[in-house]
Amino acid sequence: MRIAIAKEIEVGERRVALVPDTVGRLVKQGLDVCVEAGAGERSYFSDAAYEAAGATVIQDSAQLWQEADVMLKVNPPRDRHDGQSEVSLLRPGSTLICFLNPLGDPALVQRLAEQQVTAFSMELIPRTSRAQSMDALSSQAGVAGYKAALIAAAALPKFFPMLTTAAGTIPPAKVFIMGAGVAGLQAIATCRRLGAVVEAFDIRPAVKEEVQSLGAKFVEVALDEDTVAAGGYAKEISEAAKERSRQVITEHVRHADAVITTAQVPGRTAPILVTEEMVAQMKPGAVIVDLAAEQGGNCACTEPGKDVVKNGVTIIGTINLPATMPVHASQMYSKNISTLLNLLVKDGALNLNFADDIITSACITSAGEIRNQRVKDALAALVGVGN
Repeated sequence: MRIAIAKEIEVGERRVALVPDTVGRLVKQGLDVCVEAGAGERSYFSDAAYEAAGATVIQDSAQLWQEADVMLKVNPPRDRHDGQSEVSLLRPGSTLICFLNPLGDPALVQRLAEQQVTAFSMELIPRTSRAQSMDALSSQAGVAGYKAALIAAAALPKFFPMLTTAAGTIPPAKVFIMGAGVAGLQAIATCRRLGAVVEAFDIRPAVKEEVQSLGAKFVEVALDEDTVAAGGYAKEISEAAKERSRQVITEHVRHADAVITTAQVPGRTAPILVTEEMVAQMKPGAVIVDLAAEQGGNCACTEPGKDVVKNGVTIIGTINLPATMPVHASQMYSKNISTLLNLLVKDGALNLNFADDIITSACITSAGEIRNQRVKDALAALVGVGN
């Protein structure tokens, strides 16, 4: 069975699906691994390093795609510069493993099904103890949370830590983090290490202990509804609950030197947590780092991929932060992918055991059909809008 590693063509993407160390372990297991020439260059992994690990470097990209039994990527397949679609290059009967944004782009899932491709979406790996080492959403969110804290510290025109100097004592920066998932918790930990005073808010009361264990103060809002979705993720709440939350957090946003927002809902526009009115009340020089910019942003003033200034407040609409730390982001993603491969491959062949909760959750197309009901519903809604 031939495992192939594609070179990413997404603008600004610097990660690679498998790093040489992981390739070496797969080769020792008897798998044939091929890598597209230059696939690891932007992650600082050379073609020579892949060859030393036992992989074959393929110069012809189309050949790599058409001969792959299992194609590994980071981003969803896109249209190439030569006019060809990466989906059309996939051989019918082959398998694709990558981030696919299936709820946000159900039309792509439909094309993969029509191409007779078995597709695994890394977003749909279940959040269970058994699947933890395959959870790429969490591994990459951790990278994003870390980098968001550094961006906030670099953009803020103040020190993060308290400093006692001959010129006087400088108080620590106040950071307010909205959302205490993996990204938020990593942002908390990093801001604390940098010396800031940190507060954090999340609609899930169960994360209070995690926030406090990192040395941050947890901001509580009493909501009379369920706030936890399947897998422990935050659930989209009612408009009344959102308004109640905004009333509580407004004061914390107003007094913060830096705000980091992390709330995202798969397949939907990100919820607005910081309104224009809140931004207008913030200190001049304050900074907002919005990790949900690609989904529209948690701040009403966010412009995806841009830094904007409103009333003296800088709003940073970050996009694809994991790609800005390609070495470790690639290493972590590579571990996620290889662990999934170890589950899928038995005796050198793909074993689609749909009785396994991980396989049945992550596999969204097989034998020409869309397997995931939520994706089917998203596609039906898309067709309805088109009509």
